[in-house]
Amino acid sequence: MSDAYQIIKQNIVEKKYPFLDLENLKKQHLKEKNNLDFAFKNYIIIGIGGSSQGSKAVSSILRNDNIFYFDHLSSKQIEKTLVAVDLLSTGFIFISAETSGSLVHSVLELQPDDFLVKPFTIHDLKTRIERILLRKNHLQAIYNFIDDGNDSKALKAINAALDKKGNAYSAILLRLKGDALLRLKRVDTAKAFFKSVLDIQKFTWAKVGLVEALIANNEHILAQRMLKTMLQRHETRLVALDLLGKLEIKLNQFELAQDFLSQAVDIAPRNIERQKSLSHVSLVNHDYEKNYLTQKDIANFAKHSIHDHPDVYLNAARAGIDFALTTDQSDQIQRISRQTNQYLTDLKSQFPNSHNQAQIDVLNARLHYLKDEHQKAKKLIEQLDDDDSHIRSVDGALDKAKAFHELGFHHKAQSLFNQIISHCERHPTVSDAVYLRYIQQQQSERRDIKMGPKELNNHAVTQFNRGQLNTALEAFTQAFRVMPRNTSIALNLLQCLFDNSKQNGQTLNLMMAKKCYALLNTTPLDNEQQQRFNKIVQQATSMGLTLANLEEPGKTK
Repeated sequence: MSDAYQIIKQNIVEKKYPFLDLENLKKQHLKEKNNLDFAFKNYIIIGIGGSSQGSKAVSSILRNDNIFYFDHLSSKQIEKTLVAVDLLSTGFIFISAETSGSLVHSVLELQPDDFLVKPFTIHDLKTRIERILLRKNHLQAIYNFIDDGNDSKALKAINAALDKKGNAYSAILLRLKGDALLRLKRVDTAKAFFKSVLDIQKFTWAKVGLVEALIANNEHILAQRMLKTMLQRHETRLVALDLLGKLEIKLNQFELAQDFLSQAVDIAPRNIERQKSLSHVSLVNHDYEKNYLTQKDIANFAKHSIHDHPDVYLNAARAGIDFALTTDQSDQIQRISRQTNQYLTDLKSQFPNSHNQAQIDVLNARLHYLKDEHQKAKKLIEQLDDDDSHIRSVDGALDKAKAFHELGFHHKAQSLFNQIISHCERHPTVSDAVYLRYIQQQQSERRDIKMGPKELNNHAVTQFNRGQLNTALEAFTQAFRVMPRNTSIALNLLQCLFDNSKQNGQTLNLMMAKKCYALLNTTPLDNEQQQRFNKIVQQATSMGLTLANLEEPGKTK
């Protein structure tokens, strides 16, 4: 080893390896640094798998403290770096060999400064970097104002730049101006601005900005009209679906919102925030299967990202249990149970030092309940600390309230629901309005319905078989309220509605029958269920009720 060292040292002295000449290296570095520092305060170099090691070694020798490296997929490292830099004043170039639609759309949504697809030449990279450097330098003051949250000063600087003739960045400046007006909530000014831009050129960003201004100004019909036109164009379809989802949420049209957000997620599944919105909407709609699939996607895409967190695994496990409790298919229940346990295993592996044992205990109690191991579930839940005066996790507290209700501790459940809702109202940032609506919905339903989902359906079937149609009808109605996508319950309720009407001479509840029929007519049924459904339809016909009377508009078998 000493001999090798002496050889290298001698070679450096004799300049046989000029790339090891630190003095020349420093001179070259300073030259390049002076050329770059006029545009950037910081640099981010992304090179996974050793691609950045050469640059990292050099900068380490030269002791640069404004160069950050993403040289491995560490979510903590990335998050720490992104907090340390000003995002708009930093240049981001995304480089990928993958060109799948889902990745491309997900990346473009993040609006990087550039997107390079492999293979590319050094000249291509050099050209892109130089172009970004020039733009960042030219607009540096404006970007700094925006990074600092000072949109008023940014707007003044933008207007001053636009007043100068021959500005090469006028299109970018116009977009920055529109965004600033929206953030400042100057809605009327923003509307007029975007319209004036569109009169000159049909920029996509201007269309989007105008829609956002219309929504902010409660001009919903006009916004919907524009968005449905944007749906027809490939380049605007994703953003139109996203905005339609947000608009329908604002209008409390949660079924429509779920449909639009689902389509957007199919196009760009890596948008975690949109996935969370879809999850919350599906919960309000009692679509526990959709919520489960969404939480699985979140867990998958969040791994090794800045979104990776213990809550990701806990929420996926919770979603699995919620779904399993609303299905009567034993094989599906077993599969979900295994997956739930796997999420808990992954949690312990990814975050061995996290303090989540109490939340895991609640999940295990609900798993016992799911398997009809009620005594084990009660024993586990009774061992938990009853002090819920301080809500550390809204998701965890909600899960605990559900467990209390399912195991018969109704007073504890309602008390905890009250605390959760109060906490969310005092701290609006901890949950969005849709999720709070779901929590309130859960409190109301579980106050009115004492039985858990499984017991409720079993109780209803028992009463129906005994001929207690009124009691069965009430129970099936309650079960359908909390499980409106369960085909077995819908079929039982529909049959009970007709049988009760026939036996007791009561008027058929057409609205409820319509809801049941709409689900059954659009959902695959097994042979036994299909036969039962056909008989009920025949019964409806014999009573003078045609399918058109029961069918929801626009839905066909």
